[in-house]
Amino acid sequence: MRSIGELARDSGLGVSALRFYDRAGVLVPARVDPVSGYRWYGPEQLEEARVLARLRRAGMPLADVRLVLAAWPGADTGLVRGLLQAHLRRLETGLSEARGEFSALRNRLDLKEHPMTSPRTAAVRLTLSAPELAAALDAVRFAAGGDPELPVLGGVLFDAEGDALTVVATDRYRMAVARVGTDGHEGPRAQAVVPAPLTDAMRALLHGGGSARLTVVDGRVALETAGRETAGPCLDHDFPDYRRLTVLPAGRRAEVEVPLFRKQVETGPDRAERVREQDGAAYALSVLRFTDDGGVTVCADGDDGPDRVAVNREFLLEALTAGARDRLILECGAPTAPVAVRRPDDEDTFSVLMPVRLED
Repeated sequence: MRSIGELARDSGLGVSALRFYDRAGVLVPARVDPVSGYRWYGPEQLEEARVLARLRRAGMPLADVRLVLAAWPGADTGLVRGLLQAHLRRLETGLSEARGEFSALRNRLDLKEHPMTSPRTAAVRLTLSAPELAAALDAVRFAAGGDPELPVLGGVLFDAEGDALTVVATDRYRMAVARVGTDGHEGPRAQAVVPAPLTDAMRALLHGGGSARLTVVDGRVALETAGRETAGPCLDHDFPDYRRLTVLPAGRRAEVEVPLFRKQVETGPDRAERVREQDGAAYALSVLRFTDDGGVTVCADGDDGPDRVAVNREFLLEALTAGARDRLILECGAPTAPVAVRRPDDEDTFSVLMPVRLED
């Protein structure tokens, strides 16, 4: 007999996935301990689990997976072969349709080469508080991406409109937004994506008080403060529409004391099945539950309730640090919705963490 952990290790299925397939009646353990509820699997179930893992990776619908596993032990392979072939045809049809849709989208992008207001043709000059700009960059810089395949996400968006400058960073898995009021704005609305190294050079100049002068013209951005200046080219890409990405469903809100909550996150459960891979690197999850009394807790081992939401633990800790407050508000609309980390006194500065699915 194999324990659930051993079967997970030998088959390539996670423990949470095995629990899901048990509840779904797809791969039911040979024995369940009546006292502890622990699952045990027979020797013949290892092959079934490995078959299930392959079908899962291929994206076969659960109804067909049930039929494949039910027919697998039999001598007649006709049904299994038919199901595999039918799923392969669906995948090929779906891929062909996806290629057509992507081709149409690429054509639309080709016709939409000009940004809303190009920093290459419009000169924009802003005067801002140096400490407030420094605080805004500190609130978003942690979320900038590092994927060479997506260079536009390797910078910070500077969005100048009216009497405010909004700075935004995202790496697909999280997004951070901060807003700074301006003391003076010359020129139209403009957006510029500032490379991360230049953003860091700007931040290094913003010490002490006083004001800072930000200029965007001819595809270049410059920052001057206290007689010092740094400048460089903007990234030649259009940043995604962050306003659409930050419209979140209404949900539960919980105000937390950051030092106490940080300790709970740092010392919370870190089970094997709560470890994932992202861009080739392993990371741990923090599984949160928003309670009816307006609180939020880090779920303990064995807590498998339906209203949990999981996020990258390191990202959550970085968001708490970037929040720069002793108390922050956590907000979530559903287990499949992003988690927002907000400041109680500043609705324009916040970060958003994408959820991680716990089960199949």
